[in-house]
Amino acid sequence: QVQLVESGGGLVQAGGSLRLSCAASGSISSINAMRWSRQAPGKQRELVASISSGGSTNYADSVKGRFTISRDNAKNAVYLQMNSLKPEDTGVYYCSALTGRMWWGQGTQVTVSS
Repeated sequence: QVQLVESGGGLVQAGGSLRLSCAASGSISSINAMRWSRQAPGKQRELVASISSGGSTNYADSVKGRFTISRDNAKNAVYLQMNSLKPEDTGVYYCSALTGRMWWGQGTQVTVSS
């Protein structure tokens, strides 16, 4: 099993920044890719960014150039640096880890005011 705990969410004005953190524990040696997804009210959950075990990254078009995903294998953590935030970035942000299945954290709320 893998346990994931997100932190770092909050309320920020448009144009501001936040850094989300996700701490992993449990069977972490089996983790391949790690991801950040988000879900806005009334919308489906969408993938925001992913990072492979080798460090390759991918981003949703809506966040390219503004968000950066990174990974610290020594700390068993993954981060999402979010800059130039927009009101449409508002939602619950979830960390997930891929082993033979996907594991999810409980999420952290990000609210961007205009």
